[in-house]
Amino acid sequence: MNDTAINQDIPPTLAVVEQNDGQQCVKLSGSWNLRNLIIAPELRQKISSHAANKNMQWDLNSINVLDSASALFLWKAWGRKLPVALQLRPEHQRLFERWQAQAIPESEPARYSSSLLIQYVYQTFANFWGQLLEFVTLLGQLFLDIGYLLLHPGEIPWSEISITIYESGVRALGITALVGFLIGIVLSYLSALQLKIFGAEIYIIDILGLSVIRELGPLLAAILVAGRSGSAITAQIGIMRVTEELDALSAMGISHSLRLILPKVTALTIILPLIGVWTSSMALIGGMFSAQTTLDISYQQFFLRLPDAVPLVNLFIGLLKSAVFGLMIALIACHFGFRIKPNTESLGSETTNSVVAAITVVIMVDAVFAILFMHVGMP
Repeated sequence: MNDTAINQDIPPTLAVVEQNDGQQCVKLSGSWNLRNLIIAPELRQKISSHAANKNMQWDLNSINVLDSASALFLWKAWGRKLPVALQLRPEHQRLFERWQAQAIPESEPARYSSSLLIQYVYQTFANFWGQLLEFVTLLGQLFLDIGYLLLHPGEIPWSEISITIYESGVRALGITALVGFLIGIVLSYLSALQLKIFGAEIYIIDILGLSVIRELGPLLAAILVAGRSGSAITAQIGIMRVTEELDALSAMGISHSLRLILPKVTALTIILPLIGVWTSSMALIGGMFSAQTTLDISYQQFFLRLPDAVPLVNLFIGLLKSAVFGLMIALIACHFGFRIKPNTESLGSETTNSVVAAITVVIMVDAVFAILFMHVGMP
């Protein structure tokens, strides 16, 4: 075994001796390294207590091994400066000179004040305002593209519109039918329990007709499309950003808005009213099934009374509402898609933001329609 290994095994010691002049001196010896400091916490406590006395003398000449971690601990215990009366070896002196040359900042406790809150509110508002301006710019570019295509109908991207209609509309028929059917059953069943109390079972047709055709059908379809197709549109544009396909389109002089945004906005604006009608129909079928089971209202009676209970204008309100939903979902999905940066973290966060923003805007628009058409279409 060599001398270095022997020196590493010598345990660190601390002794307080009295000098010839009557002054006390802290004498350190042995191997002072990080491992020995960890297994000897009492030494760290003694060092800290003796370092509090600024007049204490220190003798480090008997230390066999001194590593950087132990030197840093001693230096911080001394108040980040060397004691006046300090004896140590020249090779150890270089360790402390290194820590003296490096300014180690003190960790400051977190400060919570009203200025931080104001700054957070300001940044949130600035971010919202910036995204709103980008959204308005996107909408303005969409109108310019529509005007250009009216003058050049041969450049209408029919294939892109058709693909989006298939992906966002046809492939969404299954899930929207299932959700609509189940919602119709649940709504009919809960309404039947209350109507039985008052003996007004026949009015379940009015409740189902108005709530489904005017509100629930378009709203459910929009939420499902926002979660399914809106996220897919955002992710698709984001992948094109990551793989630099958007840069390639720009290099070839192909307009992003004409080939990417316009087809998706057009397709969702067209297909969402149809999906809304489909979802409402399946919800009414589920409601009829539940009404026949719980209230003994036949399918024929349900069909005959439905046109009288629900004026036709409610269907048009639902179609108009669905078209606006489709427009907003497509614009929001494209907006967040173009905000994605060329990394996977941004792709995930912006896709999530797209779905949350689309669903929120859909509910807000639905509330606006409910207020504007409050007295329209009521029997």
